[in-house]
Amino acid sequence: MAVRKGGDLIAEFLVKERIPYVFGICGHGNVGLLNSLYDVKDQVQLIAPRHEQTAAHMADGFFRVSHRPAATLTSTGPGSANLIMALAVAQTDSSALLSITANVPTSQFDRGPFQELNRHHQADFNSVIKPVVKRSFQPTRVEMLPLALRHAVTAMTSGRPGPVNLDIPYNLFLESAEVTEEPVWDGFNRRRSGASEDDVARTVDWLLAAARPVIFIGHGVTLSEAGAELTALAQRLRVPVISSPNGMGCLDMRDPLSLGFIGRNGAYPANQAGRHADLVLALGARFDDRSASSWMPGYSWNFPHTRLIHVDVDHAEIGRNYPPDIGILADAKAFLEQLLSELERRRIDGAPRLQPWHAAIAGWRAEWQDFIRPGFETHATPIRPERIVADCRAVLPDDAVISLDSGIHHNWFMQFWEARRPQSMLNTWGYSGMGFGPSSILGAKLAAPERPCVAICGDGGFTMVPHVLCTAVEYDIPVVWVVWNNFSWAAIRDLQYAYFDGREIGTAFTKGPNREPYNPDFAAWARAAGVDGHTVTRSQDFAGVLEQAVASGRPALIDVHVDADVRPPGTGAWALPPLTPKEPVFGAPWRP
Repeated sequence: MAVRKGGDLIAEFLVKERIPYVFGICGHGNVGLLNSLYDVKDQVQLIAPRHEQTAAHMADGFFRVSHRPAATLTSTGPGSANLIMALAVAQTDSSALLSITANVPTSQFDRGPFQELNRHHQADFNSVIKPVVKRSFQPTRVEMLPLALRHAVTAMTSGRPGPVNLDIPYNLFLESAEVTEEPVWDGFNRRRSGASEDDVARTVDWLLAAARPVIFIGHGVTLSEAGAELTALAQRLRVPVISSPNGMGCLDMRDPLSLGFIGRNGAYPANQAGRHADLVLALGARFDDRSASSWMPGYSWNFPHTRLIHVDVDHAEIGRNYPPDIGILADAKAFLEQLLSELERRRIDGAPRLQPWHAAIAGWRAEWQDFIRPGFETHATPIRPERIVADCRAVLPDDAVISLDSGIHHNWFMQFWEARRPQSMLNTWGYSGMGFGPSSILGAKLAAPERPCVAICGDGGFTMVPHVLCTAVEYDIPVVWVVWNNFSWAAIRDLQYAYFDGREIGTAFTKGPNREPYNPDFAAWARAAGVDGHTVTRSQDFAGVLEQAVASGRPALIDVHVDADVRPPGTGAWALPPLTPKEPVFGAPWRP
């Protein structure tokens, strides 16, 4: 045992856990810990963005690309409250980060000091934050810190990863006590649960017997780093793969077996395969409303007519929306390795199989390509959305990382992006928070400094976090922002057009009595912050400007004027009760 100061103990713990970044903002409550971080600044870099929401999004993006957690540091009260939306995004998308929040000193608990929440319980910030984290700890003595720290990082990266909170009264940062230090964890992907031999054998039996099987992958496959095993299984059994956005790239999406995304704005071949499949093997996937066409039979899936094997590391997800025929609690990589071993044992090779199924899929793919090709080939002003996706696909290298905000632009990229590698497409999928895309790309670039990192973000979402420009300049983080400028909250405006006879209110960005389209000059805004700024209004110019921005090695912003009246084709559906869902634009529901 040794006498240690609380702040020093925390700082040294971050070093031992190999947590390389703390994204934090100063406050009176955390100056004691900032002083301790000064002593380890060569091993743990403090980066101070201009808003706490961006701090958490940066930690989120860093983890999604590197699969190493980072930490956030915020002060008592409003600073920590600003984390809530970003932590909700991280939690619903299973992204690990260590959120260290300061609270009032223990000697002032329940006295109503500056920034204490005490209506229901003393120093009650835990009640604010606990719905958006896996666990919230509040040690109240320095002696409690070592165990709380170990429990926090273990919870953060065990099983289904997610954000964890340490809420620490700020006197602990400067007080000392005799403590026993805990062992290092550093354990992401160290504990892997596998399936029983019977479940593995039965899964292989069903895959071999199925005439129209598909594999549906979610973020669990990405988190498990199971891309190689997924690719090996799909190619050996010739089973097509449907992906959620957070699973994209685990199988190279230019592989003929990749069908893309499914659901309301999914690709037509993916929805057709899902509708007609006789067996679905779901790996680390949630069957949320957008990837399941709000669970309406015949739009994307046809359970229970279709057999379902659902594999997930989180027992709460198995059967949440569709009761499986076989439910398996297992890590995706461990389970795929078990399947491959069973195929080896049975000497099942990669001989051609499922020819009628692949012929049907080829027909759907040809129909889809014929339908979408004109939009991809058309030059227009304002620019058609498909051109932006096409030019990004053409210009960005295979190892590029893109991040996407919530908005209509995300629908286009869900439908048409072709991720070549895992951990290369960052989505705010579960909670869909605006500000994630422009902020998380900063963390992504710190995780992969050698890779181009580009945020495609809506004009509305970027306007929520424009201070990201300052952070990129201050810390020399050369990312590129592509601002999808359609002068509106276009995704919501389209709902008004579809369901309320075009009675638009509150969704268009306009000025003056004639309601002329209005947005700030994003390129000038960028230049004012020290970022290279470009405005593109002609589709012929975008690819060249993007290529130049990526090659510059500097932070850059491209303001792209996009046609708001061209909408993603619907191939599934999305119910917004009590509104009646619209029929797909392309394709139709199919029921057995």
